[in-house]
Amino acid sequence: MSDSAADGAYGTEGARKETGLPAGAGDGTRAVRAGLPEPVKHEPTLPGPVFAAHFHLPGDPTGPYTYGRDENPTWTLLERAVGELEAPGLESVETLVFASGMAAISSVLFSQLRAGDVVVLPSDGYQALPLVRDQLQSYGIEVRTAPTGQDAQLEVLDGARLLWIESPSNPGLDVCDIRRLVEAAHARGALVAVDNTLATPLGQRPLELGADFSVASGTKQLTGHGDILLGYVAGRDADSMAAVRRWRKIVGAIPGPMEAWLAHRSIATLQLRVDRQNATALALAEALRGRPEVTGLRYPGLPDDPSHKIASQQMRRYGCVVSFTLPSRARADRFLEALRVVDVATSFGGVRSTAERRGRWGGDAVPEGFIRMSVGAEDPADLVADVLRALDETAH
Repeated sequence: MSDSAADGAYGTEGARKETGLPAGAGDGTRAVRAGLPEPVKHEPTLPGPVFAAHFHLPGDPTGPYTYGRDENPTWTLLERAVGELEAPGLESVETLVFASGMAAISSVLFSQLRAGDVVVLPSDGYQALPLVRDQLQSYGIEVRTAPTGQDAQLEVLDGARLLWIESPSNPGLDVCDIRRLVEAAHARGALVAVDNTLATPLGQRPLELGADFSVASGTKQLTGHGDILLGYVAGRDADSMAAVRRWRKIVGAIPGPMEAWLAHRSIATLQLRVDRQNATALALAEALRGRPEVTGLRYPGLPDDPSHKIASQQMRRYGCVVSFTLPSRARADRFLEALRVVDVATSFGGVRSTAERRGRWGGDAVPEGFIRMSVGAEDPADLVADVLRALDETAH
């Protein structure tokens, strides 16, 4: 590829470049067009993955691509795409992609915190957070925790350097008032990071709600096919993001170019997948409401869900995950074995529905019969019928 073609295909402005889409472009249009380079005659609309550990670099080491641990043209396009979804029209926002969601989470925590700092984490968040807590404490960082629901993190916010929000929480699906927590944290001089994995940028935009960082696992609904591991961080402050970038360079937590390319390709169908999955998740939640063996049913899109009011004020879509509890571990295991359309697997957000008894991992404070179900893209009637049939067949 010539220099001019390369400039057209990948650009030299990194992940800050915005497309020429109109400001009011819909989510489907934005997802399909996100991160695409300027068209170059005879070149593909989405260039293939660039496999390179190093690049031609005569003279001074300047320019966007020098070494494969620092930058890659395939990352550039993906980072641009994610940034256009997380914060459309905000050119000051920078996005960085990582090898996994945990790599992205770790990059923010360990680049922004120092010994003696205080960080507030959710006590009901992703099950790897207790491991993160132990590591932070070993570095002399004070860790405080509080539940997501009812904005309980406000109670332990004084003196904090960083507030970590997970809303909706995983797996309990509680929601907090992100705007309220952001305002309180900023008034106290604290930064705010929001784990946006479950919502996706089409469900909510934390940066527009005032957060400093939006962090997510791209492994899940963002890419939606259960075949890659990926994470990203989007942030509005150049200095803070420079520290995140430096952390990525130090630890080498970078995605492969093939994973980055697959992720970008998959984002094109994000709106189609999200709308189908969200609608089916609501239909499933409504079908489960009348089941006597089901307790603790949670889905933020249900009008009577405890989180619905605040979720409806800050979310545009409510996610693909439904959680509920069956009377016992044995009943839950029988139910999972009886499913035919749903795979028994961990993670969530894929086009194939999955479910698991979450307590089997031992890291979540949930009942033994707690089920986390990720709704896929199957026909809604088929999925609902399969779940209700499995409940019926395992009633005794």
